Amino acid sequence: MLAAFTFNTAENLPIGLLELISRGLDVSPSSVGYLVTGYGVTVAVVSLPLAHATRATPRRQVLTGLLTGLVVSSLMSALATSYGMLLVARLLTALAQALFWAVMGPVAVSLFAPEVRGRVVGVLSVAGSLALVLGVPAGTWLGQHSDWPVPLGVLAGLGVLSLLMIAVLLPTSRPEEGHAAYGTTPDTRRFGIVLATTALSVTGAFAGYTYIVKFLGEVSGFSQGTVSALLAVSGVSGVVGVSITGALLDRHPRGTLTTAVATQAAGLLGLYAAGSTPGAAVAFLALLGGSLGPVFMATQNEMLRCAPGRTEIALAANSGAYNAGIAAGAALGGLVLPLTGVRGTFVVGGLLTVGACAVVLGERLMRPSARAAQEARPDPSTQDSVVERG
Repeated sequence: MLAAFTFNTAENLPIGLLELISRGLDVSPSSVGYLVTGYGVTVAVVSLPLAHATRATPRRQVLTGLLTGLVVSSLMSALATSYGMLLVARLLTALAQALFWAVMGPVAVSLFAPEVRGRVVGVLSVAGSLALVLGVPAGTWLGQHSDWPVPLGVLAGLGVLSLLMIAVLLPTSRPEEGHAAYGTTPDTRRFGIVLATTALSVTGAFAGYTYIVKFLGEVSGFSQGTVSALLAVSGVSGVVGVSITGALLDRHPRGTLTTAVATQAAGLLGLYAAGSTPGAAVAFLALLGGSLGPVFMATQNEMLRCAPGRTEIALAANSGAYNAGIAAGAALGGLVLPLTGVRGTFVVGGLLTVGACAVVLGERLMRPSARAAQEARPDPSTQDSVVERG
């Protein structure tokens, strides 16, 4: 949990420190923004290759190596005296995080009974969500009251603490051992469906959510100070959402995914349709904020169930699709913005999310038909006996 919190904070902290880094390194704010964009693209590209390359390495060794990378790259970031050095440090952190999200889930759930797998995924997701609600605001505050390298140094300290706990306490095991190493109900078709759902829903979410500050100011009419408070409300909604979802994943895994995606669609389209009314804007923002984490949680949990091979490979593919969706959504929103205004980004995002809903529901509707076709297919043994009697 601490490692997940630290990685997520490291990924998003430059957003809060954007102006401080811009002034400190004498670069434009857009250049600092590339630190976040480049991070996400790196995770999307290298998640699957890294998971494949380390598939035979004991998990404790992998995690300690990744956390060592986090500590070193965080210290490099804190000591950076140029934009180039900071960018290299960020990309090193991204390399470590790309594999961390693929390995973390199977390692954590393998320590517990299979019946509580969803709750374990939920706890890890709460830690990741707290990075946005607590980690980034706290790091931003610390940077504003000292200097931007200070919170990056604190991240290195948290990484050391995580590293020591995992190195000392985590049991040593081969990656193929344990009930979480392979999917409980392998299904290649379901794997493809979940992967497509991740890509569509995340692209839709970030087509709009990337421009949420602009939307709340221009369409809903909130002041800058109020917008900051509303973003905190959205973050708290996210923590509540993942907490509720974690309790439901074990009992209703498929229904939970469908509900999370449908809630996201309602939030995006509700903001488009009624976002000019402040009260409605707050309500639909809470829906949207409360759905983003649960969508990722539910898809990760499904990957642990339907992975056609090793679960870390499936989780790496899902993480890659998620980060690719973030980059694609932000780019798509940027294309739509000058053509339709900021409201248009939310209707486009909402429609993409509706498409993700259709993919999930379509797969569920096709399954009874597939079973019926299987039952209607002649039994070979019966056919043989008929031929013999003839």
